[in-house]
Amino acid sequence: MSTEKIHFKEINKLALPSIVAGIAEPLISLTDIAVIGNVQQHAVEALAAAGIVGSFIAAVVWTLAQTKTSISSIVSQHLGANRLHAIKTLVPQVIWLNVLLGLLLLGFTYFFARQILELYNAEGRILQYSVDYYRIRAIGFPITLATFAIFGVFRGMQNTLWAMIASLSGALLNIGLDFLLVYGFYDLIPPMHLQGAAYASIAAQSLMLGIALYFLFTKTPFRLKVRKAYNPNLRQHISLSANLFLRTIALNFAIYLANAYATDYGKNYIAAHSILMNIWLFFAFFIDGFSNAGNAIAGKLIGAKAYKKLWNLALDLSKYAIAVAILLILACMLAYNTIGQVFIQDQAVLAIFSSLFWIILAMQPLNALTFVFDGLFKGMGKAAFLRNTLFAATFLGFVPTLLITNSYGLQLRGVWIAFIVWMLVRGGTLIIKFRKDYL
Repeated sequence: MSTEKIHFKEINKLALPSIVAGIAEPLISLTDIAVIGNVQQHAVEALAAAGIVGSFIAAVVWTLAQTKTSISSIVSQHLGANRLHAIKTLVPQVIWLNVLLGLLLLGFTYFFARQILELYNAEGRILQYSVDYYRIRAIGFPITLATFAIFGVFRGMQNTLWAMIASLSGALLNIGLDFLLVYGFYDLIPPMHLQGAAYASIAAQSLMLGIALYFLFTKTPFRLKVRKAYNPNLRQHISLSANLFLRTIALNFAIYLANAYATDYGKNYIAAHSILMNIWLFFAFFIDGFSNAGNAIAGKLIGAKAYKKLWNLALDLSKYAIAVAILLILACMLAYNTIGQVFIQDQAVLAIFSSLFWIILAMQPLNALTFVFDGLFKGMGKAAFLRNTLFAATFLGFVPTLLITNSYGLQLRGVWIAFIVWMLVRGGTLIIKFRKDYL
């Protein structure tokens, strides 16, 4: 094996646990909509509400959880330069900053939940379900953001196994509690419908944080005690996070528009779109395992100034991610006509889902390349470039395409065509820039 390449085992040591950890969060959402979509009363409305709230929560968490990527980049670069001692006070400051952000977010959105969810064109029973569900799920904001910050530290230290254990434990607990709390358990636990799924999520997030703290205290040199003096690297962390915040706001604006348009087309369309979006996110987090490996290793290579290794890493990660994408496509093609039935039995919703699911599958190789290079640029700390790329993809790619396809009456098909254009702009820009700088 050439000394200018990262060994396959080293990549997989990070990628495989990261895949498991990454899919835990969308697995929680998939379980929620599968259980909720099969309730006896108002299943379509409940599924639509879960999809709308899930979209908003994902948008907010992704935006603020970019602190995970920032701290991962800083930790990995200091690890590569053998200077971890310089950031021992930074880590607790970042974790507590995330807790504060989560509390502020909870306090603001709890009281304005109805007004926020009305922006998604929700009304009537769907709106009421959404508000009730959201006000419970929002309690998890500080818990989730603290957990993500710790996961970023783990990734920066080239270890994704600890995050995998925490995430998988949370996902398993969520699945069990979903069935118990949504449907009830004989006379011991009354059925709680949509609110039961929300409580299950809070319990799962709490378990994940507890396990993450255990590994932080026992396996790393970092603690939670905050020093009065700010770490000199905190400014870099805030700068990286701010650019990644703006980037993710652009990303989430595209997802918000997609949900708003789908809701406006009718309850069957937003229900089908909720299933499609959650499967798309599940695939994204699955493939994103290689992106996370690239994130961790790229930061270390930049710290060590090993640019040839960085180029070879990009080639290898691209091959592995595309191979996984193809396997996902083949697996779904074999079960194409039955996957939708896992989530809902309504025939009108299933018909819309089946007519569009092939688009999700066709996007996977493109998604694989985009996510790999996105992770590499995050690891290298190129937050400003990632911000600009997402703004271009959203406002020069997604939005114009959505407006054009909507004017031609393509409805939900047009929404997903816009996502294809969105990913083409993102991926193409990143690949061209990387080739220019590191080939």
